Amino acid sequence: LPVPRFVSLKAQRVNVRKGPSSEHDVAWVFTQKGLPVEIIAEFELWRRVRDSEGAEGWVYHSMLSGRRTALVAPWKGHSAVPIYAQGSKDASVVALAKGGVIGDVDKCDGQWCEIETGGYHGYVEQTMLWGVYPGEQVSN
Repeated sequence: LPVPRFVSLKAQRVNVRKGPSSEHDVAWVFTQKGLPVEIIAEFELWRRVRDSEGAEGWVYHSMLSGRRTALVAPWKGHSAVPIYAQGSKDASVVALAKGGVIGDVDKCDGQWCEIETGGYHGYVEQTMLWGVYPGEQVSN
């Protein structure tokens, strides 16, 4: 699989280590299942990941899922981002998502992503998501 790539956390608690083995100290612990992370390197069964804040560390491969999720504009704090009924700013707004909310990514066409979060389903501008690359096309 290509590196870099986005994946999500498979478990509620995931140890992030200082190096690619269980002998290395735990640097911190992720505590949110489904959180998107970016794999930036691989060593045997270990993956070096980066989170939305730029922190990096090593995670055992089985703690990661290929399921695509994204954070809604984590750089916007608690400012709201519209979720549209269609992939267009002319479409009606079905919900407002606060910055940092996690959504399941259904698909992206390079400009808009179809996501589901908090029981709402709709479209968010791809540039407003961390967990998909600019212009990336995603299909699940």
